[in-house]
Order: sequence, then structure tokens, then C-alpha cells
Amino acid sequence: MTSQHQAPETTGEDREATTTFSELGLSDAVLKGLKDVGYETPSAIQAATIPLLLEGRDVVGLAQTGTGKTAAFALPIVSRLDVSQKTPQALVLSPTRELALQVCEAFESYAAHVRGVHVLPVYGGQGYGVQLSALRRGVHVVVGTPGRIMDHLEKGTLDLSQLKYLVLDEADEMLKMGFAEDVETILAETPAEKQVALFSATMPAQIRRISKNYLRDPQEVAVKTKTTTSANTTQRYLMVSYPQKVDALTRILEVENFDGMIVFVRTKNETETLAEKLRARGYTAAAISGDVPQAQRERTVEQLKSAKLDILVATDVAARGLDVDRISHVVNYDLPIDTESYVHRIGRTGRAGRSGAAISFVTPRERRMLGAIEKATRQPITQMQLPTVEDINATRLTRFDDAITAALEDGERISKFRDIIAHYVEHHDVPEADVAAALAVVAQGDEPLLLSPDDVLAPPAERGERRGTEGRRERTDALGAGRRDRGRRSGTALAPYRIEVGKRQRVEPRQIVGALANEGGLSRDDFGAIKIFPDFSIVELPAELGGDTLRKLESTRIGGRLIELKPDRGRKPRRREA
Repeated sequence: MTSQHQAPETTGEDREATTTFSELGLSDAVLKGLKDVGYETPSAIQAATIPLLLEGRDVVGLAQTGTGKTAAFALPIVSRLDVSQKTPQALVLSPTRELALQVCEAFESYAAHVRGVHVLPVYGGQGYGVQLSALRRGVHVVVGTPGRIMDHLEKGTLDLSQLKYLVLDEADEMLKMGFAEDVETILAETPAEKQVALFSATMPAQIRRISKNYLRDPQEVAVKTKTTTSANTTQRYLMVSYPQKVDALTRILEVENFDGMIVFVRTKNETETLAEKLRARGYTAAAISGDVPQAQRERTVEQLKSAKLDILVATDVAARGLDVDRISHVVNYDLPIDTESYVHRIGRTGRAGRSGAAISFVTPRERRMLGAIEKATRQPITQMQLPTVEDINATRLTRFDDAITAALEDGERISKFRDIIAHYVEHHDVPEADVAAALAVVAQGDEPLLLSPDDVLAPPAERGERRGTEGRRERTDALGAGRRDRGRRSGTALAPYRIEVGKRQRVEPRQIVGALANEGGLSRDDFGAIKIFPDFSIVELPAELGGDTLRKLESTRIGGRLIELKPDRGRKPRRREA
């Protein structure tokens, strides 16, 4: 007879009081892996299921896609793997190759600190050679689609005789796709003494029968979630690859008329990395995560409320309980791991009767998660297109027009400048329109107002910033157009300096320029060549850096890592060519 365990109804707000992963009984190595990926508190399905699986119980989990169930079964398995056993100990059956690959990636992340763990995806469309070679070398976890698993069983190339754990992921989907017979055949080929976890969004009669025949006194875990979202919040998504995210966010910031914004990322490390990139692009941005002391968190939130700060980059836990009416936009830079977190995130905007906007970045592999969010919230999410250079230029012109209109309203100052312009026109015989255009050039500075189609969206090292008519910081340069001609500093001696970040930290030249310019008060003319190596980078800077500047740069961080800037003694200073 199936016993039942009804997980308490859980909402994003409620989860603030849930247990932590460290209280669930997981191994220390797995907890380290979770810390690396930035998971801070378990979802409802994880909190209810992980202790049961660690006890050895069979489990039937009733949960929608997007509730965090992959971690619910993967974490207990990784915690109990015997790496000395080379035949498969765990088999996860998934309905599609996409889901199988996602599950494999999750296992590998959680097992990052468990030495010697091997996970193998097995699905149709991939050559048998790769799979056979891996199986011969030894695999601990196999994640596959029923059809390809059946093929291996028929060929005798997959040994399930020592299997300890079996997971049926999205069982109802497998049955809908016609895998019912294959699933039962595979189950019959596994040892009688094993632990089984079955996850399904629904519980049709066929799944009830499988549960009765192949699970031993399973504990049933059903999770109810709060999935309502504010009617005041418009929801959009953008299909984007991971490397495009910073560029996409920068373009969106250009065209969206936002007041305060929260940008959600998945990990603690990414909060500071992204905040740094935004600051390099001229935005007032700060990071908060679960590691930030409470006093600092309160100061940051107060800055957001008082408009001294426009963008907050946060993890889910850090933003819990955050109530700032000024937040007009929420951006899911990384999609959350479950639908509850999505509801909680976008609940930070559209408050007190105000309108809000939620924008989610979706990578091709996250289409399923997007569908799960739409299904759970019962609301369609509208696809948006990446803003073009033309869109950005139109927005800049509109803001420029607004700035002129606002200035014209100050009659007293306009009158004084009118006399100055008249004096210039009289003595230089120049049309007033040309004088006005020249004044605009002076106000704009070196950065162009409008982008050309070839311009790269890179961070400017020098930023002309001014307050807009609504008190929010408007960037006159907004998106940099790459480095400008440095001939103006002809004759300046440059020397190579070494910094302790490189390709392994995924550092880019624009991050280096932005961080050093911010911390050391440098202009873009102070930078020469930048060469990035695996573990360090070489940056050409003025040979004679002042003591104060050098001390500031030594303690600069890029991506949360101390760069330890120091002169590189491997090359002699050279002089910039005229």
C-alpha cells in the first residue's frame, strides 16, 4: 500500500523559512558542489524528497517540470555513490535527449567535488562508439532515453546487474511518447533490490500500476505551489545564447525606460561579476547574495530606494523579502531552477498598483523550463526581439530631445546663454544652428551620440554621465563603440603589467579596461595592448603609474578575484608611436 507524504503548500515567500541543504543529510562533497553552483536553499520537492531517498525509501514524486526535481533525486544518488564500482550504479530514464543532457549536466555539477565520478548520457542520434567506450572504461550514472537503453540491453553492452538506484523522470511524458512497454522491460531487467524514484506531473492509471508493481512501499510526495503572478506585470522573454547575455542586457538597458531594476542570476559569484560589467558600462549597479552581511545589504537596499543605485544584481535568497516600490523591472539573466522562484522574482515588481515588467533570458536548452513557467503561471510570456542599433539610436535621440526640452524650461539660464550665443555669432559670423550643434558636441564629449551599424557594444573606459529629467542617471555614451584613436597621447611611455586573471576566469579585454579605469581613474588613452593567457593577462599601462593609483589597482577585483596588478618584468617599456 502506498503511503503518502503531502509537502506543505509552499510559495516563494514561505520558502524563506525552509531548511538549508546542509540540514538534509547530504555529503560534504555534494554540499561543496552545491555551493559552487550557487544553490542556497532547497525547493519544496527537494526538501521533502531528499531525506526520504537518503533513508533508502522508494519515492513517488508528483511535481511539475520546473520544481527542482532533478536535484531532488540526483543529490542523494551522488551522496551515496561508490566510485570503486565500475558498473552502473544509477540509471535515470528521461523522455527526450534534451532532458537527458540536462540531467547529465546537473549530475556532473553536483559531483564536481566527488573524485572519479563518471556520468554518461545515452540517447538516439549519438554514435554507439562513444557510449561503448565510456561503458567499457566504467560509468557510475547512466542517463538515457528508453529506446537507446533498450538497444544496449539487447546488444548486451549495458550491465545493470549491480544497479542500486533507478529514476523514472517525467514518467507520464514517457508513457505519452509510447515508451510504456520499453520502460517496463527495462524495469524487469534491473535487480530486485534497488531503490526507485518515480517523478510525474500526473498520476494516470498506468503509472499507478508501474508504481504498484515495481516500487516497494513508496512514499508519495506531492508539492503544491503558489503560481499566481501580478496582473500589473508584463512578462517577456528573449531567446539568447549564454555568451550573448551581457550584450543583450546592455541593449535592453538602453531602450527600456526603467527606474529601479533587479537582475537575477543563479550563483553568488555571478552577482559581482555581472555588477562589475554593468558598472564598466556606466550604470550604477551593486551585487547582493547570501554571503553579503546584513548591514551591507541594508545599505544597498537603501541606496536602491533613494535612487543612488539603479540596478541590483541578486540571487534568489538575497532578494527574498525585498520590497522597494521603485523597482520597475525584473530581469531573469539566468532562469530560476523552479517555477516558484520565478513567481517570487517577478513579484518584486508591479507592486502597490504600479505597472512592472519582467524580462527573461532563455537559452535554447531552457525552452522546456519556459514552457513549465507558462503552464504553472497559466500566463503566456511574449517573445521579444533583441533591440537593434536603430532601436538604440531612436531611444538616444528621444532622450536627447527630452533633455533639450527640459533645459528650455529654465528660462533664466536660457536667457543668459542666449546673450552668450548672440555675442559669439556677432563676432565669428557663424550661423546659430552651427553654434548649437557645436555646443552639443562639447556636451557630448568624445563618445558619439549615435551608434553606427558596425559598432560593438563594449564598455567605455570613460563615461560621460548626467542626471535625466526624472532624476535617473542617463548615460550620454551608453554603449561604447570600441577603442578610439590613441594617438592623442603620442609619446606616452607604456609598460606591461601582469594581472592574475585570464581565460580560465573567462575574463574579456572590456572587463579589464572597465575595472582598471574605474578603480584607477584611468582614461582609455592610458591603455595599450591587452593579451589574455590561461591564468593571467598582460596589460600595457603608463610606465609611470603614481603610487596611489598603483595601490588602488593592486586591490582591484575582476569577477570577484583579486588581480594583484604588478609590473611585468619580461618586457621593456616601449613608446607609443606617433
